[in-house]
Amino acid sequence: MNEFEREIGERLRAAATNTRLRTDAHAFTVSSIEAKYSYNFHWLGRPVIQYPQDMVALQEIIWSTRPDLVIETGVAHGGSLILTASMLALLDYADAAATGGSIDPRSPRRRVVGVDIDIRAHNRQAIEAHPMAPRITLLQGSSTDAAIVQRVRQAIGADARVMVCLDSNHTHAHVLDELRAYAPLVSPGCYCVVFDTVIEDLAPGSFGDRPWDVGDNPATAISAWLGESGDFEVDREIDAKLQVSVARGGYLRRRGMAQASRR
Repeated sequence: MNEFEREIGERLRAAATNTRLRTDAHAFTVSSIEAKYSYNFHWLGRPVIQYPQDMVALQEIIWSTRPDLVIETGVAHGGSLILTASMLALLDYADAAATGGSIDPRSPRRRVVGVDIDIRAHNRQAIEAHPMAPRITLLQGSSTDAAIVQRVRQAIGADARVMVCLDSNHTHAHVLDELRAYAPLVSPGCYCVVFDTVIEDLAPGSFGDRPWDVGDNPATAISAWLGESGDFEVDREIDAKLQVSVARGGYLRRRGMAQASRR
């Protein structure tokens, strides 16, 4: 670890207990959610309904853990799939540059599987027309349906490193079922990222007619699931780094040695 990395570590340890910073970050989170701040961004031309801080965190995680397959539940406009696919493309190009090899952009090794119960026709068309499309497989159906889970399992190649992002129905029951289905697919050292844990930190009734609320959301599902599984830990360093995030407590790292592929 060099001096700069040590300085980052010191700042993050201080940030984790910085009451003013956390209070200000929470205030911004609340007001920005009310203003639909996260709906204003694009990634490579597609709307990506995420906070910039969480997008940067995904970039850091993907680069450091080097997954071969990323499973995402919740497609919406496809921006998150495009973000992930573009990072996987960079990994492939970096590997090729390091080894003197080549890649076929029409048949890439690293891929993304996106699952949604309702992929709107115009969104599907835009995703399939995007330059990242060869890296993306779309599956329509409930992410917790046994047939869909089986199709996702079949997409995992031998010895593939797997990462998971859960961002579909945000009720406790649904997210808990997703964690039980998909978290076991995550490779040691890789992550299962659960979005919208922020619901637990907002005022009750903030989501209108949505079926999730305080006490019934991804954060409560994570708490229940961590009581069942000892394979994962919450990466609190990411929380300290981001401060503003819709996934506080949702960056779950699978225990075990990371053996990043550099094929």
